[in-house]
Amino acid sequence: MSTSLSDSVAVDGATLGSATYDPAAYDGLDYVGLDDLLTDEQRAIRDEVRAFVTAEVLPLIEEHAQAMTFPMHLAKDFARLGLLGPNLPTEYGGGGHSNITYGLMMQEIERADSGLRSFCSVQGSLVMYPIWRYGSEAQKRRWLPALAQADAIGCFALTEPDHGSDPGGMETRATRDGGEYVLTGHKRWSTNASEGDVAVVWAKDDEGEIGGFLVELDRPGVSTPRIMDKWSLRAAITSEVILDEVRIPASNRLPEAQGLKGPLSCLTQARYGIAWGVIGAATACYDAALQHAKNRIQFDRPIGQFQLIQERLVDMMQEITKAQLLAWRLGTLKDQGTLRPQQVSLAKRNNCQMAADVARSARQVLGGNGVLGMYPVMRHMANLESVLTYEGTHEVHTLIVGRDITGLNAFA
Repeated sequence: MSTSLSDSVAVDGATLGSATYDPAAYDGLDYVGLDDLLTDEQRAIRDEVRAFVTAEVLPLIEEHAQAMTFPMHLAKDFARLGLLGPNLPTEYGGGGHSNITYGLMMQEIERADSGLRSFCSVQGSLVMYPIWRYGSEAQKRRWLPALAQADAIGCFALTEPDHGSDPGGMETRATRDGGEYVLTGHKRWSTNASEGDVAVVWAKDDEGEIGGFLVELDRPGVSTPRIMDKWSLRAAITSEVILDEVRIPASNRLPEAQGLKGPLSCLTQARYGIAWGVIGAATACYDAALQHAKNRIQFDRPIGQFQLIQERLVDMMQEITKAQLLAWRLGTLKDQGTLRPQQVSLAKRNNCQMAADVARSARQVLGGNGVLGMYPVMRHMANLESVLTYEGTHEVHTLIVGRDITGLNAFA
């Protein structure tokens, strides 16, 4: 008995039996006219990133995911497109764009892969943002332009092996020694660290207060081993940051970052980008399923003609559309300066779960072919399992929103 996943495989890998898939045919998903809510500039920037992703990223991302490598040569293209710190001031190398524009950019890059959006999110929201928000003028001038141009790569070092959802329990210490700090600790799940130049390390000082410290990754005592045993985010560099009595100048401390609100504010920036980014992953899965449903012939008709398949497609489109509306509303609030972290938690919680559900449903529409690399669905599905967890788990965001609406703290 044959166990083949498909009836036939074309030489170019674009046709499986009666099914065909063309990622270049993607033209977005806008069922309720959301484009009318965007400015001409926002649409133009989104379309530029979309065209770049289609032409330059999609042809190679599956190969990198399979090989567990990151396409570092794209970093300069990300910089050229303004994907690194797009909503930060232009005087420090940022794009000076609206937060809606930033969200649209993250949506388009994650249509390719969550690992690529993670690279951009870490560089912009978790490295450039804290330097801009909490750093000295000298720190801003030294690092921000270089990070914006990908002349320097940064990472964010908060999570520890024994402290994930409870960052306040961190064990990493920064001990003052004259004009220096001596850092000792172990950080985990740090995107970009193994290829990075600087880490924003969060540690407790002699008084037990959490502070942010800029640690150049070539300093003695720093090691950044890659985490290789992973089935998710395979096209991203995920590493540990191990600090063994690492000495840095006292001037490397972020002077305005005091307490847990420092790293949490950075996470809010990243979570906002995630809420937009996962829409891109979801629409990529939906588009693959829709094309397949129109082209795959079974029982003498396209499978999209069957009621159960149409129900899946409608459910996917419906949930993506709701997530788009939520992300757009959060963008308007953020641009007005009235966005609350709890609202970001709602969007991160909803949109990540939505994207994971869409990926799973799309895989069902694709049948056995859905596990093959010619479709992006299985890769997105695996990536989204990480995105559901990082920057706050689904359960943590549930309790954040729950505390906000009841006034009762379920964390205690």
